[in-house]
Order: sequence, then C-alpha cells, then structure tokens
Amino acid sequence: MKKLIQLVVLLTLMPLAFSSYAQIDRYIAGTHYTELPNAVNTRDSSKVEVIEAFWYGCSHCFRFEPLVLAWEQGLADDVDFNRFPAMWNPLMKIHGQIYYAAEALDAVETIHQHVYDAINLQGNRMHNEEVIGDLFAEYGISRDDFVAAFNSFSVRSKVNQAESRMQDYQIRSTPNMIVNGKYLVATGENVPTQQEMLNVVDFLVEKERASLQSSGD
Repeated sequence: MKKLIQLVVLLTLMPLAFSSYAQIDRYIAGTHYTELPNAVNTRDSSKVEVIEAFWYGCSHCFRFEPLVLAWEQGLADDVDFNRFPAMWNPLMKIHGQIYYAAEALDAVETIHQHVYDAINLQGNRMHNEEVIGDLFAEYGISRDDFVAAFNSFSVRSKVNQAESRMQDYQIRSTPNMIVNGKYLVATGENVPTQQEMLNVVDFLVEKERASLQSSGD
C-alpha cells in the first residue's frame, strides 16, 4: 500500500515537473530571440525595460499596434515600456521626428494612431513639415506649437540618438522588441506570429524580473 501511494504521488507530480521544465526551455536564445553582444543601458535600472521598435510606414507595425496596446494594459508596475522609432533612411528619420515631437507636446496618445492611419489607410506619406503640421492641427495642436517642437534641439537630438542606437539594438526590421537592453525579439521562422513575439517578450520579462529580484536580495 505504501508503495502504491508513492507511485500515485509520483504520477501526480510528474506532469507538473515536466510542465515547469518545458516552461523554462520554451524559448531559446538564438532560436526564438537574439542576445545582443553588448547590453544597452536602460532608462530605469530598477525596472525591466521593454522597447517596441516601430516605423509608422510599416504595415506590420500598423497591424501590431492593437496587440501592443492590449498587451501594454496588462503590464506590471515593474515593467518600463516605451516606443523607439526605427530609422535607416531619410523618410524614417522624419517619421521618428513626428514621434518625438508628439512626445514633446505630450500628445502621443492623441497623434500616434492617426499618423499610422494617415500613412497606411489614406496613402499620406507624411514626408514634410507642412503635411505633418496639418495632421497635428487637425487634432487640436496649433501649428506654432507643432513647428516649435518639431524643430527643437531636444527633438532633433532624440532623433540623432535613436539613429545611433539602431546598431546597438541590431534592428534590421520592424516591428522588433528589445527586452532590458539585452534581447532582441522579432517574428520569423521560429516566432511565426506577432502574438508569439509578445509571448517571447513576456518570457524574457520574467527571466529579467527574476534576475533583478535575486540581485536585490
């Protein structure tokens, strides 16, 4: 009877053990995500940083946006999420300037989706200051305020800094996610969907959270 009870307990625990083991190895460096060769400093070392590298002109990013917004709503307080406009050509730099100008005007929530819509649904390339200013004005931001922000030293500095960080993050496509300045996540053969990409991000957030907690003990 004693041996029978031990066997029952063992059979009960085995699925849990295999489940935990599978969870640990569910995503693998070099297969599901890339370890950056040199860690990039985060803006708040007390939290796990997650960055979305995006481009307003990217149809994949446009489709990813609703998923990101829903995912962002469930983030814990110890996760620091922010967006990063990718840029490897002049038009992308202008679009990055749009984002940082909106940020400077505290208008990202107001403008962000409308820029996506203008480019991806309406065919507006948003390629110069005049047409960009028209969009900002349409949603309640005066042209004077827009022009001042768009051409400000701080916004141009952020654009230049973002451009230089492209290599640090090793961004070659969009959308990409960077977790805690250490890991790059993108869709591909082993991460076939955007939802799966977010699942990998969640896995890496837990990994980094555990590391932060152990270092704080």
